[in-house]
Parts: sequence; C-alpha cells; structure tokens
Amino acid sequence: MSLGDEHGYGSDTGRTDRVGGSGQTRTRLPEGGGSDVYGGARRPVRTSRSLITVVGVVVLLIAAIAFANRGDGGVEGSGDEAKRGDGAEPTAASGVRPVTNKNGAIPSGYAQDDQGAQSAASNYAVALGSDGMFQKDSRHRIVDAIYTPDTAAKLKGPQDKAYDPAFLKKLGLDANGNPPQGSTFVSRTIPVGTKVESYSGDTSEVSVWYTGLIGMSGKGSTDPVSSTWKTWTFQLKWVGGDWKVTADSQKDGPAPVPGDVAASTSDEISKAVEEYGGFTYAR
Repeated sequence: MSLGDEHGYGSDTGRTDRVGGSGQTRTRLPEGGGSDVYGGARRPVRTSRSLITVVGVVVLLIAAIAFANRGDGGVEGSGDEAKRGDGAEPTAASGVRPVTNKNGAIPSGYAQDDQGAQSAASNYAVALGSDGMFQKDSRHRIVDAIYTPDTAAKLKGPQDKAYDPAFLKKLGLDANGNPPQGSTFVSRTIPVGTKVESYSGDTSEVSVWYTGLIGMSGKGSTDPVSSTWKTWTFQLKWVGGDWKVTADSQKDGPAPVPGDVAASTSDEISKAVEEYGGFTYAR
C-alpha cells in the first residue's frame, strides 16, 4: 500500500504570477476586453516594485530559516518534554543507535529512556504482527523474547488455543500454520508513529500507531491481502537490562481515507513480500 497526496494549484484566468530570484513576471490580458491575449500595449516593467518584491521574499526566507533552526534546537534533549507528555514529539531521528544486539531475529538491548521504550514498542509490534506468530514454535520464541517471563508463561497456553486449527483454516493455513503450495501468507506490521503515554524510569506505557497487512496471496485465495490501521499500546518494564512487555492492548484507527491506487495482483504481492525486507525501528 502506498500513500500519496495530489495538490492542485489554481490561478486566475488570463493571469500567471511567478515569483523567482530574478523578480516578478506578470502576463495580463490586454485592456479593452479584446480576445487576443498577445495584443495590446505592453506595460513598462517597474524596476522598483520588482526589487521590493525580491527583497520581501528574501526577508521572509531568512525568517523561515531562523524559525526552523530554533525548532531544531529542541530535538536533542527532548526526553524531558516527552516524559511530560507536552504536545507531539519531534519526528526527526535522534541519531542514537536503537539497539545493541538481537534476541534471535528480534532487536534487543534498548536504552533505558523514553526513546528506548518507543524503539522497543515499535519493534515488538513488528514481531508480534509477523507471520511467525501463526506457527507454535516461532510464536513461543517471539513471546519469550518480548514479554517478561511471568507474562510469557501466562500467555502461551491461551495463545495456543486461539491459534487453533479452525482459526488457521479460516486464514487458508494448515494446522501447523503453513500456507498452501504456491501461495504466500502475508502478515506484517508497519509502525507509523509512537507516543509515550507515561514514563517513570523503569516502567513506561507506549502506544504504536501502525498499518498492517494480512491475508493470503495466491490463486484461488478467499482471503486476499488487505490493509488495516490500528493503535497498539504496550505496558513496558525494565527487566534484566532491557524493556519487556507486561501487558498490551489494541484498538482500531486512526485510519486515513483509502487512496485510489488500484489493487495489485496476487503475483505482484507475493513477489513484493519476497523482495522487500523489514526494518529495525528507532525513535
């Protein structure tokens, strides 16, 4: 799925204004209501007015740059603002390495601060939304790597019951979570943004706004790959030198208006899933 915006730029009939580094150029219809757009007397260029316009544009540009630089100054050291929860957090990358190592295929070793908690929540959402959750062995590995030991022990049994053969069959998978030959099962979580709901040093609550892909890509599939928008909230605790999940919940949205991009064929989706890998996310 791709997002895109189209912006239209209107103009007055018979008049085109362009502001550039060399001044202002205006094309007008001849006075007197004639239909010949190239006819009529040509007005002299007013050098002083053009110069004033250029100076005005330069002044506004300098002011905009100064304002932007003032805003950038708040990116570093923004942890205190994030902890207070005042307004939106900066979207620019901090430059801090998000993790130091991996626990299997899952990034681990996050910093014990609000940014580390956000990075952990984002990558945990990716792992918990992956196709590995539909096979028992890989699901247990993911749960053990993400949740606290006590929470993981409580989750495995109920999850095994939830991912029973009847549920897997509805998705087109066999009892072991495998897709039919020639088909590709798709389950991906793509974080869009994070929000610190609370932070106290060794505990944190982080919400991850994400878009997801799920479905079966292949001929004869009755459950084609579709997209969804949800918010996943994680309760995190600092355990054994890393952030671990103690509880989590999901809710629908916020969801944007669907775009007008035509749906791809199953072959195109399968190829994209094979060719495009995921990311390690960082706040």
